[in-house]
Amino acid sequence: MMVTKHSEIFWQRLDVLLVLSKIVIDRPRGSSHPRFPEIIYAIDYGYLDGTTSNDGEGVDVWLGTDPAKALDAVICTVDLDRGDAELKLMVGCTDEEKEYIERFYNEWPGMGAQIIKRSK
Repeated sequence: MMVTKHSEIFWQRLDVLLVLSKIVIDRPRGSSHPRFPEIIYAIDYGYLDGTTSNDGEGVDVWLGTDPAKALDAVICTVDLDRGDAELKLMVGCTDEEKEYIERFYNEWPGMGAQIIKRSK
């Protein structure tokens, strides 16, 4: 995939947003979803403090176990029940963790997701 100037700007802006914000983990791995207790998080999930996403809350972040903590992918989600679509950051996620996150969203009725990886 060819890296375009616009693609580079997009990723650079996300890098700045990440550097300027504190990651708050409000759903640590092993915890359950606040509204759906049957959903257990296998990866830390939270948000960027001081930011705002489409749902009026902070920009969502999946924080994986890769020590480099690189932002090398985002996941776009669609939730038909809520009538929204969001972009969520994937920080330090291994390939296996990315696959888990994509399955996490696509296995629930009314949900769908697609990962966008950063070109190198």
